[in-house]
Amino acid sequence: MSDTPEMQRDVLNIDQAAELLGVSVKTFNKVLHSESLPGRKIGREWKFSRQALIDWIGAGRSDDFYREPREIEPQANGRPLAPSEPPGARRTSGWRVKND
Repeated sequence: MSDTPEMQRDVLNIDQAAELLGVSVKTFNKVLHSESLPGRKIGREWKFSRQALIDWIGAGRSDDFYREPREIEPQANGRPLAPSEPPGARRTSGWRVKND
């Protein structure tokens, strides 16, 4: 066997995807269920494209996280709509904080 590092996979499981993003699997799962991560559930396992995750991170903007609440459009994937946030609130790691 050669000394070359293991070939990078293009398709990742949840553990590998969390490692790629530098977060715990628990944190990755929270994001998976609250954001629109690029991935597919195949059978009982989630699969993620390495490049799609990198592109998803690159397309995000910090001001999207702190912007004023807006009406959420229905999604084609059938997921339920998120409840609207009260004016003056901002989302902080899943918590809603009312600004004075």
